[in-house]
Amino acid sequence: MKKSVLFLSALLFIGTAAFAQTTRVLKKVMELKMISKEEGGEMPGTRGASVAWHPVQKKYYVSFAGNSGYPMAVFSATGKRLTPDDQITMIDTRGLWYNPAKKLICGNGYNEFGWFSYKLDAKGLPTENVVDFEGKHQPGDQSVGAYNAAKKQVLFLDGSAVVVYNDKAEEQDNDKKTILHWGLTAKDGIAEDEDETEVPEGYNNTTLVYTGVPGAEIGVLNVVEKQIELYSYKTGFLSQKLKLPDTATTELMFNFAFTNGIYWLFDMETRVWTGYK
Repeated sequence: MKKSVLFLSALLFIGTAAFAQTTRVLKKVMELKMISKEEGGEMPGTRGASVAWHPVQKKYYVSFAGNSGYPMAVFSATGKRLTPDDQITMIDTRGLWYNPAKKLICGNGYNEFGWFSYKLDAKGLPTENVVDFEGKHQPGDQSVGAYNAAKKQVLFLDGSAVVVYNDKAEEQDNDKKTILHWGLTAKDGIAEDEDETEVPEGYNNTTLVYTGVPGAEIGVLNVVEKQIELYSYKTGFLSQKLKLPDTATTELMFNFAFTNGIYWLFDMETRVWTGYK
């Protein structure tokens, strides 16, 4: 009898522990400091577009959003800036990602600026911007793309929907798109007043990230609660909460990325991307 009670208690403890693991606290692991406003001159930039990791070069590629003349920077794996002060984006950047098939840093631009890739020199620094697909291949003017390398897809946030394009910039079947059930688990079910066309107040409305974690593939930023929420791509329900430190800076547009297993937030005052893991 005692053994049965102990076994049952152990099962309850394991179940409770597993449930508790759906919420995790993130810790700061590194920083990427962009050039100062003074160093940026007449075109310093304000909002961070994205961060991408090149696993062959072992470097981070980082851009401002808003103008083709705004700063871009390349950093070493330890966060040392390798580019000169006058390095620019060469295109009005939104999303950035590494394409392993092409072995290139790619991205999407503002509105109809299209999808692009960078040519790199022997040191891994951008020398030329090439527009691979002209025109608007994204749901909104400000959409920030995230890359699913396994399926060669680019994902965008469109209201509560996850809109998917293939690597030829062709939109996929919208009838099968994932709808995010903001803040709700599968146990909670779908809210009666759910609006697929809107991002709820308090969430970053331009950017989602793709983690590749089974059952928690889609990440969004809850600005008010200072947490990153991970949702199942299959169901659209919340599966994990990643709590940020109280000192973290969260914004309703841009300034949010995920790459190399690290979540990134940009502080527009200090002009620093901080990585959390």
